[in-house]
Amino acid sequence: MPTPDLKAAAGAVDAARAVVRRAVAHQAAAGDIDANQVVAYDLAHAAAAVECAASVLSYGARGDEEAALATAFAAEAVYDLMTRTLGREDTWGIDRAELDGALPFVAAHRDPAFVASLARRPGPRHLDEDFEMVQQTFRRFAEDKIRPVAEHIHRTNGDIPEDVIQGLAEIGTFGLSVPEEYGGYAGGGEGDYLGMVVATEELARGSLGVGGSLITRPEILTRALVKGGTEEQKQSWLPRLASAEVMAAVSVTEPDFGSDVAGLKTTATPAQGGGWVINGVKTWCTFAARADVLMLLARTDPDRTKAHRGLSLFVVPKPRGEGHGFVFTQDDSTPGRPAGLAPGRLEGRPIDTIGYRGMHSYELSVEGWWVPEDHLVGGPDGLGRGFYLQMEGFENGRLQTAARALGVMQAAYEAALDYADNRVVFGSPVFDYQLTQAKLGRMAAIIQACRQFSYQVARLMAKGEGAMEASMVKAYVCRAAEWVTREAMQIHGGMGYAEEFPVSRYFVDARVLSIFEGADEVLALRVIARGLTRDAGS
Repeated sequence: MPTPDLKAAAGAVDAARAVVRRAVAHQAAAGDIDANQVVAYDLAHAAAAVECAASVLSYGARGDEEAALATAFAAEAVYDLMTRTLGREDTWGIDRAELDGALPFVAAHRDPAFVASLARRPGPRHLDEDFEMVQQTFRRFAEDKIRPVAEHIHRTNGDIPEDVIQGLAEIGTFGLSVPEEYGGYAGGGEGDYLGMVVATEELARGSLGVGGSLITRPEILTRALVKGGTEEQKQSWLPRLASAEVMAAVSVTEPDFGSDVAGLKTTATPAQGGGWVINGVKTWCTFAARADVLMLLARTDPDRTKAHRGLSLFVVPKPRGEGHGFVFTQDDSTPGRPAGLAPGRLEGRPIDTIGYRGMHSYELSVEGWWVPEDHLVGGPDGLGRGFYLQMEGFENGRLQTAARALGVMQAAYEAALDYADNRVVFGSPVFDYQLTQAKLGRMAAIIQACRQFSYQVARLMAKGEGAMEASMVKAYVCRAAEWVTREAMQIHGGMGYAEEFPVSRYFVDARVLSIFEGADEVLALRVIARGLTRDAGS
């Protein structure tokens, strides 16, 4: 079994990066990504894997266990690039020989015995004392409050208990991104982003649907308000978001326009007597029933040729509803609503899903729903800026989704390890078989590499950088979560398919991660591949 060779790992990753750069330049010269979508998609994911490998090498320098995990993952990332390019060298615009020098490293560090040796070595996180405290606080909450109810909520498609929401508010969950001057805990440094990653992982380890996603929606609205809200709006909304007095849902997607936000049809028109009247249909609005407000993107300029520039962002108040559908109405008795407007109606039709239960997603029908004038984010200056303000929140949402995937993977790995230790097959514990150990070892390497990449992206975003890396970490980690949870389920054998074991929940929950906060194909093609080729051509 080889000794981890970080120098060889760095050389192999450098060679892989060079291949990616050459392939990006080739695609940039070709000019039309949509004519080469298969290659562009593979290139985006290979680039993300290679950057993840590069980020974990510094972690590998911190000890023997860390070095083993880092080199195992680097070998896996380079191998992944090799397999994606094999037989397609011409369409990638590369020479196969460019990676020949990395073959000895890949062979040694993908050796089954080496990977199997990592099965019980998940590695330390290397967080400083403050973030260790964050991790411990949120892990304890997840163990005490979330895990005991997670399975029941999943099987019954139930609602998140109010004591979970209030308990999270009490430990500061919803104020992590709210600036201190508005009642939150964000001080403006890298701790804001890193703390969010650490907290989100622990909550998602408890349950993606009950804990891991509660923080996301107020986070997105908070970022949009901090970026473009008026001072009055910040003073009004941010303290209430931080305390969970107001819980938010995000209403952007429409039935005919999934990730193609530029085509949105929902309208917001000025109302006689002041304010705005909203009409349209939204879909995949998660947490819409329980939420007190919707962060809603609507078209305020009827000129559809303006695309993104004709969209504005609104904070839309609504009553709280039940998780299995709701209908609310407005009339002249609604405070502040101008007299004489036609009655307003907001209906939420639940969309039943195979996993990610507790949050509940809805299709919303919005008819004549009135919103006060000062609920347009940014006031008059916010007209036409809605797309850009919501993207401010969504970029961070991608990093947060990677953190959610980390929590689900960690829970699946722990469940698989425990089951493998206790289940006896053919006279031996399942863990004693090399294939089981190799699967667990690969899980450990993937999870730690993804975690360290997420930490690095958090630090970049704190400096106002890392938008591309945030897309990469989301794309890579969410796909990795599908493999980890699938193999964790497989280690359970037939019981992995039984609802009585939580690993089946981890598997169906993980499947949503590559769909929301930017569908995988859209993220790979229109954000990562397009961004890489644009930078190469500039």
